[in-house]
Amino acid sequence: MAEMMHVLCVDDEPDILEVVQLVLENMGGLKVSCANGGAKALAWVAETVPDLILMDVMMPGMDGPTTLGEMQKLPQLAGVPIVFMTARVQAKEVREYLALGADAVISKPFNPMTLSNEIKAIWSKKRGLG
Repeated sequence: MAEMMHVLCVDDEPDILEVVQLVLENMGGLKVSCANGGAKALAWVAETVPDLILMDVMMPGMDGPTTLGEMQKLPQLAGVPIVFMTARVQAKEVREYLALGADAVISKPFNPMTLSNEIKAIWSKKRGLG
């Protein structure tokens, strides 16, 4: 991939955004933008289309599933993998997230050593490269 992969990370916790950005940029060589919540994420994607969206499920105001539903209405995001990041990873919950249209679910707390490879693998799979 010639260009650096651009990930939009959506979470209401600044600490999580900071760690994800640090890990993905420093270890994964990815470009990361952060949005503090669903509404901000929707405003952000109106201007810029990321290669992948990594989003928390539990957020105040507009939660992950609601934000996902809104993003699915945007033609510019067709084909952009949307990955939920959540502590709620029971099999039933994961099936529900995937049924909503999420491409994958990464559990919180995530492993900083493997996160960028997980993200790249999901992106490659969605593009039919994996």
